[in-house]
Amino acid sequence: MLREVAASLPPRIAAAEWSPDAGTEQLLAHAAHALRTLDAEHGPVLSGLSSILVRTEAVASSRIEHEYATLDDLARASVGGRANPSATVVARAGSALERLAASASDGVIAEAALLAAHRALMADDPVDAGYAGRYRDVQNWIGGGTTPRLATYVPPPAAEVPGLMRDLLAFVQRDDLHPIAQAALAHAQFESIHPFTDGNGRIGRALVAAVLRRRGLSAQVTPPVAVALAAERTRYFSRLTEYRDGDVDDLVRDLAIAVGTVCDEATLSALVLREHRAWLEALGLPPALVVVLAQEHSVTEDTLDGLLGDRAVAVVRRLCGAGVLRPLTERRRRRVWRVEGVAAEVEAFTVRVADAVVVRACRAA
Repeated sequence: MLREVAASLPPRIAAAEWSPDAGTEQLLAHAAHALRTLDAEHGPVLSGLSSILVRTEAVASSRIEHEYATLDDLARASVGGRANPSATVVARAGSALERLAASASDGVIAEAALLAAHRALMADDPVDAGYAGRYRDVQNWIGGGTTPRLATYVPPPAAEVPGLMRDLLAFVQRDDLHPIAQAALAHAQFESIHPFTDGNGRIGRALVAAVLRRRGLSAQVTPPVAVALAAERTRYFSRLTEYRDGDVDDLVRDLAIAVGTVCDEATLSALVLREHRAWLEALGLPPALVVVLAQEHSVTEDTLDGLLGDRAVAVVRRLCGAGVLRPLTERRRRRVWRVEGVAAEVEAFTVRVADAVVVRACRAA
């Protein structure tokens, strides 16, 4: 039986000072340059794929929370088909990420935007829908099952959450810290506050994208850094624990490496997808159809009918024969097809990032 619970109280960071050592400063500079370059040189290609990058980020971010779904699952769910039950959870995570990152484009990360993103994530949750879009008024904990007796971390009491969140939102409005370091510290502080009953990890990782957007490192591209973090889930959680113990340097370095890694691999993806678009154009397809097939990992029957009208059946048959499309549903209505060139490259991107993270870890060891 529990008589009391010892909860943690994170320090206020609105005016906290931090400066990198020479090695960390170099990592931060490389990562920032990689993200700015990706956004400037390949933004026109990848901005069209922004929804896919967001979904890729949502898939990886949700995987960290043990929610597993593929891009094919998301495609089936989009037309109401039978899909992995986690697909709807991942889709909501993507919507929340997109909403929060977009809100930061005007230079402000507002509390209302943060709460709106959480509402988009949790509105249909069978357990926590009642807490969607508002801070918790109950105690929560990480690990330990149904009681906090064996919890790995007990966040601050609910009464402390509003004040800690005001402090955090003041911190993310600062412009005197390196943007990637600021994103790392803001994320770890958010996870330490754990302001919601559920969805903290996914909203906290969406906050990283929002900080990078607000600071101008990315205007068109949302870097899916959770793909790198998910590849080493245990290491990622250990960095959050180190932050709570007062060691922030490794956390900042890991996020800088994650940003640099996904930017390097996204640059390759942009080049591959340019070739994919050129191939589609060489097939003599209608320009509007080329745009869709060059930017989406799946396409629905409604979309094809709207673009092609009476020609849809014949064109789909031709594209399936050419290996451009592959059916993901077997029913006769509300069908959906996988766009092989885009979907395969997005999956390859995820594998390349994971491989690069493993190589990095082996070198560090």
